[in-house]
Amino acid sequence: MASASAPAPAAVAGAGGGKDDELADLVRRLVDAVALYADRLPFDLDRQKLRSLTTLAAISVTLLFAWKMLRAPQEQPRRPRRRAAPSSSNTSSRSRPGALTATDVCSSADSRAHEAVSQLFQPVNLTLEQLVRHKLSEGRRVTCRLLGVILEETTPEELQNHVTVRTSVVDVLLEIAKFCDVYLMERVIDDESEVLSALSEAGLFASGALIKDKVLFCSTENGRTSFVRQLEPDWHIDTSPEIVHQLARFIKYQLHISPQRQERIASNVFSSPSLEQYFGGLDQR
Repeated sequence: MASASAPAPAAVAGAGGGKDDELADLVRRLVDAVALYADRLPFDLDRQKLRSLTTLAAISVTLLFAWKMLRAPQEQPRRPRRRAAPSSSNTSSRSRPGALTATDVCSSADSRAHEAVSQLFQPVNLTLEQLVRHKLSEGRRVTCRLLGVILEETTPEELQNHVTVRTSVVDVLLEIAKFCDVYLMERVIDDESEVLSALSEAGLFASGALIKDKVLFCSTENGRTSFVRQLEPDWHIDTSPEIVHQLARFIKYQLHISPQRQERIASNVFSSPSLEQYFGGLDQR
């Protein structure tokens, strides 16, 4: 009497390879998710150590989920009864219609495990308000220079010809001003009225969160440093590495705005290409 044939070696190898690929995918998703949350923390983490520890944790969690899923009760196929002189046409399959094989159950369990881990580490969509509050670590006073951060211009000389507010930063700045005492400051050569006019036309004073009296001007770079020291903010935002370095031991946190990735000046100094990218979760530290 013919018996059910064992799974072909190639099929078994294919199934094993598929499971390995799924396991690797789950591990990568978990590592990327943890790395994303780590980027949003207001303090620095060792990326190499974080990735090693996260990979170990990812493998442990994945194996635990897979083990629980694979323990699901498997329906055993009924053993066919022996009959006298069976014909060859009746020996093709003795399983009930719709009965699950061991391969079907394992595949279903792997799918459930993959779905469970995917839902567990699904990215969280935070609002701009939540991102700002989280990044600033509940800071209540912020000082920020204008050139290169709020304005397109990067030198005081450019301000003599034109003043352009960066539209992409307006929403972020207004969100910061909702719960922080914000002071804007800049070095100018002569008249600051054009700067105030540009800020007003961009709508920065419309809500009342930002006020003109807290836009400060000075004639030297040391003047800006002096402003920050006197105001004692929780955060200072600047483009000058020299000023950031000078203030590092006096200010709790600083954000260094630089188009190019810079070496970290101090443990309490973060860096980003722009203000909006830092608070949008796309910063580089």
